Amino acid sequence: MDGHQPPAQRAAGTTRRVRLRFDGWIAGIGTSSGTRVVVGHWPASPFGPFSDVMLERADGRRLLMAPSPQIARFVAATYVFDDVRVVPVRVQVAGGEWTVTAASLTLRFVTGRRGFLGHLLGAVPPALATRPAWATAVAPAARLMGVRTRGSARDGRREWYGAQDLRGITAAAATYEGENLGSLARVEPPVRFGFGSTPSKPCVVRVTTTVAMD
Repeated sequence: MDGHQPPAQRAAGTTRRVRLRFDGWIAGIGTSSGTRVVVGHWPASPFGPFSDVMLERADGRRLLMAPSPQIARFVAATYVFDDVRVVPVRVQVAGGEWTVTAASLTLRFVTGRRGFLGHLLGAVPPALATRPAWATAVAPAARLMGVRTRGSARDGRREWYGAQDLRGITAAAATYEGENLGSLARVEPPVRFGFGSTPSKPCVVRVTTTVAMD
């Protein structure tokens, strides 16, 4: 296993690009300490259900926390990090309250009501919203909001983000390595894990991510 592909995804002898789909949620949070946290919660993926955490400190150091070596290799081959750790990552969701634990990180946050953009995204049929062609079509509008729905990743990979819902985050508390990360803040400066960032306003996005790879 080379870590660049999950099992049973590539047929021997073919040169056609493989497309992998990850269905779940991405939460992006800023803190007054300058640390920004991105949580991926994926109930459906080629690796089975999993969650991972990407964290960027105020000094720009980028950390990935993933629950298995296989997932860590795949994510690190797609995005850019200064440090990768394989640790248990747990996400619990109860109504609008999320609890995330990953080694020395504990994060709790609360989501608010669905706003105009969330209703707009939810009005698009899922069969259309999750298609890479749709992510490409809405890319110019997404750029006006400071996010990207398609782009190039590491190792020659391509990505598309098909958003289907969005809820703002109204409150958050986090500690990392015993340090209180402070109050909820905007995700600024943008995180630098890949070609895009989360919205600058903290939120949870319901999304289907498609990754094309050789």
